[in-house]
Amino acid sequence: MITPPKLQKGDTVAILATARKNIDDNLQPAIDLLKSWGLNVVIGNTIGLDNNQLAGTDAERAADFQQQMDDPNIKAIWCVKGGYGTVRIIDLLDFTKFKQQPKWLIGFSDVTALHNHLNTMGFKSIHGIMPVTVARATPAAIETLRTALFGGKLSYEVQPFAMNRLGKASGELVGGNLSILYSLFGSPSAIDCSDKILFIEDLDEYLYHIDRMMMNLKRNGCLESIKGIIVGSMTKMKDNDIPWGKNAIEIIDDVTKKYNIPVLYNFPAGHIQDNRALILGNKVSLDVNNKMSTVVFE
Repeated sequence: MITPPKLQKGDTVAILATARKNIDDNLQPAIDLLKSWGLNVVIGNTIGLDNNQLAGTDAERAADFQQQMDDPNIKAIWCVKGGYGTVRIIDLLDFTKFKQQPKWLIGFSDVTALHNHLNTMGFKSIHGIMPVTVARATPAAIETLRTALFGGKLSYEVQPFAMNRLGKASGELVGGNLSILYSLFGSPSAIDCSDKILFIEDLDEYLYHIDRMMMNLKRNGCLESIKGIIVGSMTKMKDNDIPWGKNAIEIIDDVTKKYNIPVLYNFPAGHIQDNRALILGNKVSLDVNNKMSTVVFE
């Protein structure tokens, strides 16, 4: 996997929208943060565009992303928010110059579509906080993004949890938002799960949807070929009038229990304030135990 160059003071980061519109005056915390790190900021043309739910048309969002990808002065692209719509522009993008001069892509949630697409091309990217979440992000979440961008070493300790499946594994970290992963299977942007450590998280889904998506991962052969699973936040889950009968963690446990792999729950990443940065495509060592589980980026 190719690692984009680490950022240095004086580098420029572009903030743009790949999905849902951002028409509010809410970017100052993110701009101030980047400037405090010694970075310059460019605001993409999609910020402020209003096309129903989306930040402009597909063509406008693709053109903005293409411009920032092709500009050699832009060293990182920070997606402003998620929602839905990133997958609509992937096939409109030309990654020729990106391959020649890779740069960091940052975001989570709907940005998982781009993370997975870049992974299939052999490039690392950063699953982490986005500009609209800076104001409510924990100091730890913010610091881990800085560490990832500037070439520091990431490592995490996670408190014991009764449903964890103990064990050790190492492999390339892949994944992101479960709903997006599910939607990409069968497409050119689908990740190869073989010998990987899979990270998943989700927001605002019905519990039976979680079961459906986990069954999809199983039937696609993903769960049989991975080395371990890291489960982030499963936030604001919903149920029907007739309950499904299991919460999100119990659903994941039920589908994965037949596999002899370590599973770590309650990892601090996803749709939460303490959304720690993960370098997707990077090799990690996972140790799930009864004392203090660890995830170490190599």
